[in-house]
Amino acid sequence: MSMIFFACVVRVRDGLPLSASTDFYHTQDFLEWRRRLKSLALRLAQYPGRGSAEGCDFSIHFSSFGDVACMAICSCQCPAAMAFCFLETLWWEFTASYDTTCIGLASRPYAFLEFDSIIQKVKWHFNYVSSSQMECSLEKIQEELKLQPPAVLTLEDTDVANGVMNGHTPMHLEPAPNFRMEPVTALGILSLILNIMCAALNLIRGVHLAEHSLQVAHEEIGNILAFLVPFVACIFQCYLYLFYSPARTMKVEPLANPFPHRSGFSVFISDTNKAASGEAV
Repeated sequence: MSMIFFACVVRVRDGLPLSASTDFYHTQDFLEWRRRLKSLALRLAQYPGRGSAEGCDFSIHFSSFGDVACMAICSCQCPAAMAFCFLETLWWEFTASYDTTCIGLASRPYAFLEFDSIIQKVKWHFNYVSSSQMECSLEKIQEELKLQPPAVLTLEDTDVANGVMNGHTPMHLEPAPNFRMEPVTALGILSLILNIMCAALNLIRGVHLAEHSLQVAHEEIGNILAFLVPFVACIFQCYLYLFYSPARTMKVEPLANPFPHRSGFSVFISDTNKAASGEAV
């Protein structure tokens, strides 16, 4: 019976997930504990090296040293010594595979996702190998836990209430701007009619040439394409006249980042090409 369901490796200073196991469960209760683990990961720097939060069905254990922490969601029947022994083994495997420079420079979540294969092996070992084969390691962890018990967290410490994480400033989200088209001007209508006429003429000529070519030669194929390609271009130009498209964007200006502590987030405004047919406002 599996007692360790999910494990991940995070960076302590900002809670960035570096790697995680991918075979997690999809029950509602388990997903709720996943959210609690994610919230707790953002505040690991506030806690000592080891800690636990227990519930009715699941428990969260974490073990950190330096800037790397390992976290796990386990069954309530899983002994604390076994959980911390698993986390310590995972920590040694990760730090042996990646140096501190790579860990410190990681800028995107799950930058070391390939470490999942190691997580799976270690998790399988602790879930299905008998405790007698790990007796020495478990006894060592038990002695350490007696001398320095892990921090005991309540469920409130891991909860995310109303979408606001404990100890963090709420994020204010603004709705995306809506785009609407201005009425088409007289010049735009004239341009649209001429495009439709050109498209119709090119289509008629191309089809007429294809119908009268019983044995098509390479030169005639080129002539047919010479009419059909402009037809497609005219249709696309009509589409740009009638519907808003990002392809008509002329200028993009960055605004000040409302979250300076979060790299990669920026807000943009766009000036749409004031075509004869109209513009987005």
